[in-house]
Amino acid sequence: MTLASTARGRDRLRIAIQKNGRLGEPARALLASAGLAWCESRDKLFCHGESLPVDLLLVRDDDIPGLIADGVCDLGIVGRNVLLEQAGEREEARRPASSREWRALGFGGCRLSLAVPEAWDWQGTAQLAGKRIATTYPNQLRAWLRAQDVQADVVVLSGSVEIAPRLGQADLICDLVSSGATLAANQLKPVVDILYSEAVLAGPVQPIGDARAELADLLLRRIDGVLRIRDSKLLLFHTARDALERVMQLLPDAEPPTMCVVDGSETLALQALCHGAMTWQRLEDLKRAGARGLMVLPVERMLA
Repeated sequence: MTLASTARGRDRLRIAIQKNGRLGEPARALLASAGLAWCESRDKLFCHGESLPVDLLLVRDDDIPGLIADGVCDLGIVGRNVLLEQAGEREEARRPASSREWRALGFGGCRLSLAVPEAWDWQGTAQLAGKRIATTYPNQLRAWLRAQDVQADVVVLSGSVEIAPRLGQADLICDLVSSGATLAANQLKPVVDILYSEAVLAGPVQPIGDARAELADLLLRRIDGVLRIRDSKLLLFHTARDALERVMQLLPDAEPPTMCVVDGSETLALQALCHGAMTWQRLEDLKRAGARGLMVLPVERMLA
């Protein structure tokens, strides 16, 4: 009996995450913040859920969309670039989509960009006509070129894309860019962003239809709560009633505050959940507008 065949009909939810790489640890941290805890197997390929019946598979990120398609796992945390590249591959083969993005997770951000030699005088996408573009993301690049109505040759490489122009394999490249340091080291400069990528929670196109659906819904609610409060703070303060409008104008990222009258006076006590950075400068601006006794508290958990 294969792992894929035993996956169906389970009452435990399986999530695939990257075993090694830049998304692995942040993915674990996110799931731990959502209340999950595990016991890791000796081979470090499987984590048995202890707090909830939710297990982890530790795999290569490129394998995650396929594992979802085969039913080996129910959900996966993977880069949007990987998910869309494999979706493009299925589309090219005229096979139906098998997985989709359920949630953007806000970490692992990077860009899929075109980068040209620094000596190029970049004038626009028309310059790409007839050029050779090296990439490890051919499906996304071809789709973008079609959308731009540009005819160019796509050179598919499995690695070391940045050195392709210097080796004469290509005229320019299409690759992931984070800080840009690797491009600069190879005398390249980014000129067009094709895609903004980040870690996403991926799942099947069709809803999960058995006992695992309730677990998936529970997990999504908790992840939404974690993401919502990631940069949130609870702000407590007093203000005069006639200063309230001025103060609230400085809190555009706040949810509708809770307020009460202090001892029947014209003073109001407020608490507001703010989703932006609460810097010292911002607190000083609030004080000048009429807020007093400002107190900023961390928000550990929130469930809508």
